[in-house]
Amino acid sequence: MDELLLKEFYAKRSKVAVNALKANNFNALFYATKEEAVSKAISFIPKNATVGIGGSISIREIGLLEIINKQGNTVFSHWEKDLTTEEKLNNRKKSLTCDVYLTSSNAITLNGELVNIDGSGNRIAAMSFGPQKTIIIAGANKLVDTLEEAFARIRNITAPLNGIRLSRKTPCALIGQCTDCDSPERMCNISVVFHKKPNLSDITVILVGESLGY
Repeated sequence: MDELLLKEFYAKRSKVAVNALKANNFNALFYATKEEAVSKAISFIPKNATVGIGGSISIREIGLLEIINKQGNTVFSHWEKDLTTEEKLNNRKKSLTCDVYLTSSNAITLNGELVNIDGSGNRIAAMSFGPQKTIIIAGANKLVDTLEEAFARIRNITAPLNGIRLSRKTPCALIGQCTDCDSPERMCNISVVFHKKPNLSDITVILVGESLGY
């Protein structure tokens, strides 16, 4: 597909989603590039803030984690390979009450709904309540028309890709298709739809006119 055509398509859909997110009480912004999105996200993160990082490929591939580490923030992340199981669990718990929580969303509808599926629920919990501010950065590739399409996207794209990345022995990772899953390594244990911004939360959604994450 022509790159300029795709960018225009992403921009048009993103602006529809931004207006819908605003109507649902989220602070929503659109930037054409990930560099612009990162610059805006950093403006929300004081140097003395504690920062929690959700299980997000998007946040990591745009380089935001490296920037906040260089900035001197105290960062709670559970993906580092040298962490013990206990340290990973502690970082998940600390993220629930951090100053700023960074993550993405598995899917976002053009009606302004955030749709997410988790294995443990720590990411969804932090998105819902606890951190002083939550920043969600998502590529326009995650925009869908309806809730039905959002769940289909997660089950048939997001979950299989994450399963392969994590070497999980789930049907979606092994055959690339979502089926009835009783695997002990199942990742789709908790489903949450943010129809509107949760009460007592401060959530900013930054949509990017590029493809990011899964």
